[in-house]
Amino acid sequence: MLGAAGVAACGLALAGCDSDTKAQESIKGKVIAKAADVPVGGGKLIQDLKVVVTQPTQGVYKAYSAICPHKGCEVGTPRDNVIKCACHGSEFAADSGNATKGPATAPLVAFPVKVEGDGIVVV
Repeated sequence: MLGAAGVAACGLALAGCDSDTKAQESIKGKVIAKAADVPVGGGKLIQDLKVVVTQPTQGVYKAYSAICPHKGCEVGTPRDNVIKCACHGSEFAADSGNATKGPATAPLVAFPVKVEGDGIVVV
C-alpha cells in the first residue's frame, strides 16, 4: 500500500514538473514584465502567465512559477523579499525561491531570466 502511494506521489510530482517545463517553454524568449514594474525587495505577480518576478537586490531579477509546490495554490505578490502563499502560509525567499516557512518544503520552480532593454525575458 505504501509503495503504491509513493508511486502515485512521484507521478503527481513529475506531472507538476512537466507542466512547469511546458510553461517555461511557452514563455521562453518573451518579455514577461517591465523592469520598472518590479520594485527592489518586492516583485510582480503575472497571473495570466502564472509567474512571479522578483528583484531581491538592485538590478537582480528572478522569476518563478507562481504555483505553490505544497497544494498548487497561487502565491501572492512578493513583499520584503518574501513570496507568500495565502492558502496555507508557506513562504519563499525572493532571491532563491527556496521554502523558508512550511508547510511547503520544496522550492518554487525557477525560470532563468535576463533583462533586454526595459523588459525581463525568460531565457
